[in-house]
Amino acid sequence: MQTNILATFGEVAHTALYIIIALITLLVMVTVHELGHYIAGKIFKFKINEFAIGFGPAIIKRTKKNGEIFSVRALPLGGFCAFDGEDEDLKTENSFNSKPVWQRIIVLISGALMNYLFALLLIMLMFGIYGGSALQVGKVDAPTVSAEYRLQDGDIILKAGGKNVYLVTDLMHGIENREKGDRVEFVVVRGGETITQTVELLEHTHFESVEDLFGLCSALGTKEQKADGVYSSLYSTNVHYGFFQTIGRSFEYSFKLAGTVFTVLGQLLTGKLGVSSMGGTITTLSLTAEAVSIGGFKYLLYMGSFLGVNLAVFNLLPIPALDGSRVVFGIIEAIRKKPVSRKVEGIIHTVGLILLLTFAIFVDLQHCF
Repeated sequence: MQTNILATFGEVAHTALYIIIALITLLVMVTVHELGHYIAGKIFKFKINEFAIGFGPAIIKRTKKNGEIFSVRALPLGGFCAFDGEDEDLKTENSFNSKPVWQRIIVLISGALMNYLFALLLIMLMFGIYGGSALQVGKVDAPTVSAEYRLQDGDIILKAGGKNVYLVTDLMHGIENREKGDRVEFVVVRGGETITQTVELLEHTHFESVEDLFGLCSALGTKEQKADGVYSSLYSTNVHYGFFQTIGRSFEYSFKLAGTVFTVLGQLLTGKLGVSSMGGTITTLSLTAEAVSIGGFKYLLYMGSFLGVNLAVFNLLPIPALDGSRVVFGIIEAIRKKPVSRKVEGIIHTVGLILLLTFAIFVDLQHCF
């Protein structure tokens, strides 16, 4: 009985540790974002009232000689960089709206830029330690095709149809819109040696969405039959590259992550993906904790980079309350030579924030029930 209690306590403590790690990861990403705004604001001499980590009541608060407040707050689910007069038509010296539009826009996009640069650093670190992402073939079953024109068990796919392969979507793009019998050049690692392998496709490759994994596997003959069904025989793996190639591939991989975000958003708008495929803060924490528990530091780097790119892209969307929407209002002001009513803009951002928070809670609840 005592052993069972101790075992249960150990499991709970273990789970709690991963949740704490996930929470810290998310908080770091948000802090990095706000730091981008802060640094750009300091460069252009904006007056900053407060830089806060977290929301709610202040646990720690320090005031600098210039009046800036640095605080750590009770709810570790966000943060903010408060510029003087940001949401009002205040034109005092160095207030937010007293500055030129172009400077305000730079300050607004600097949060997303900092998220991206930090994510890029994590990708470089991940690729440097563990190797770059690639796909490995587990098993090939293509008896109708000569061995000269098919992949082999254990091949690591680096390129397909001239495109570098990091993710399943890259492999799809490399061979999409081809007919059965077409031959495509692959670059693979086989037995420690990098070679070019011509592959004859077993099926047409007109993929409907990123979820069409079995169609991809059917075309390559990489489906594995098991007792309870058919499974993909393509697995994520890592390959080590030289220093400069690692840097180059890190940039490309970051663009792939950003492209995946836009692809998913597009599929949500067209109805190819349901709202249930999205997640709010709680879902993000849960997935990050689960990933770290499975893959340790490697998966922590991956989730950190994924979250960083996601935050960068999402914050630049022209959705009320987000930086992208504020940039749009800045552009409108530059064109009209006068701003939209600050009161009207404030109402739009407030309503947008409420809708975003409501939506985040809604999608989180969908995962709970």
